[in-house]
Amino acid sequence: MTDPLVFPPMMSGHAVSGVSDAFATAQAKAAMGCDAGLIVYNLGANSLSAALVFAPEVPLSRAMSMLPTCEVGFQNALGALAPPEVAVHLEWGGGIRVNGARCGTFRVAASDPNVDEVPDWLVVGFTLPLWPESDRPGDTPDATALYAEGCVDVEAPRLLEAWARHTLNWINRWEQDGPRSLHEEWRGLAYAMGEEVSQNGLIGTFMGVDENFGMLLRDDEGTTHLIPLSSLLETL
Repeated sequence: MTDPLVFPPMMSGHAVSGVSDAFATAQAKAAMGCDAGLIVYNLGANSLSAALVFAPEVPLSRAMSMLPTCEVGFQNALGALAPPEVAVHLEWGGGIRVNGARCGTFRVAASDPNVDEVPDWLVVGFTLPLWPESDRPGDTPDATALYAEGCVDVEAPRLLEAWARHTLNWINRWEQDGPRSLHEEWRGLAYAMGEEVSQNGLIGTFMGVDENFGMLLRDDEGTTHLIPLSSLLETL
């Protein structure tokens, strides 16, 4: 029997199993009025997925900062549990990179896509592959899984608990001190900053982010485009 999961105060857990989608389940529970701080999770044999429910008190344009907050919390959690030589970075679009290869992704949804309104709820979730889908990793060199990158001692339940703790720490810092420290931490973990990327149909150099974590993308003609973080919102 595995030990029960332990989450920080003001957070609670709800386990799903099998093919159940933690992200969709969290959205459904949020729509039904569950308490903020609920973590819906699925500890699968080959993957870990989880989603955290928020009840924002600020307009969606600012509340979207909970996406990079959760991402930084994940990086800090995995960084603390994985061997020191394992590098963990974050794509602006939600992708997780482990030792340079794609290893899971973050997703975000809200009750209302209007960036000027305070949404009833916001859900941020992630899926992390634990084992490769194929025994021929060379066929997909840009995709990997956690245990293929020297992290076999990282237990999924402990990683999930650590994600909750580190994310709560960053939520508190964001509420108390504003976004500056989160910006500094995220910039140091951002993948492909200063390089050419493709995002939302645009191609250009990833120059950084604005105060609300919108992507600043400079094209070949020297025009800088702002891609708002809200463009990553998913709908049921």
